[in-house]
Amino acid sequence: MPSPQLQPFRRDDESDDALFYAQPRLVTHIDDPAIAAVTRLYRERLPRGGAILDLMSSWISHLPGDSLYREVTGLGMNREELAANSRLDRRVVQDLNRDAALPFQDGAFDAAVCCVSIDYLVRPVEVLREVGRVCRAGAPLVITFSNRCFPTKAISPWLELDDAGHLELVESFVAAAGPWERIERLDRSPNPGLSDPLFAVVARRAVVASRKEAASR
Repeated sequence: MPSPQLQPFRRDDESDDALFYAQPRLVTHIDDPAIAAVTRLYRERLPRGGAILDLMSSWISHLPGDSLYREVTGLGMNREELAANSRLDRRVVQDLNRDAALPFQDGAFDAAVCCVSIDYLVRPVEVLREVGRVCRAGAPLVITFSNRCFPTKAISPWLELDDAGHLELVESFVAAAGPWERIERLDRSPNPGLSDPLFAVVARRAVVASRKEAASR
């Protein structure tokens, strides 16, 4: 198991991500049962009436249709995809592999989600530390993923691990980022062997800053 690191992970395709994501892909990357599992998890964990950060967002956020949020902010790579997402109130185009600093104030959000994209971050610990900064104390973080990816853009350890290894790897990113506690690994695969698997790592923004977090400021 590779240890979390601040140096960027390698990928097969190291060309500019802006080129790869220049064309909008208005498709879903997991099947309908797995999408429904994401939505159920969001309904369980995200606070109604909260401000939600949809990290590495696209044209659909899989948020429950019957849940009301004060505001949903989507940060992603493709302007057209974000514009097509009707659940978003604010849209930010940013390449987190080029700039991990989030353009939001401390404690701006009541929850953060990242759906089937964590495997593309070359500096996941830095990004998740920033997510912790912009989330209020106690805010949930929900990271979901499956076994699908663009292999040339996924970080090298992702391609070397199985599903259990992916859960362990993502948990290690969250733990190393500093401001997260009550970290859980979940298997929410809706129909094992019949549809796409769905896994999650969830955590809560620590109420009291850790020594590691304080030292990084």
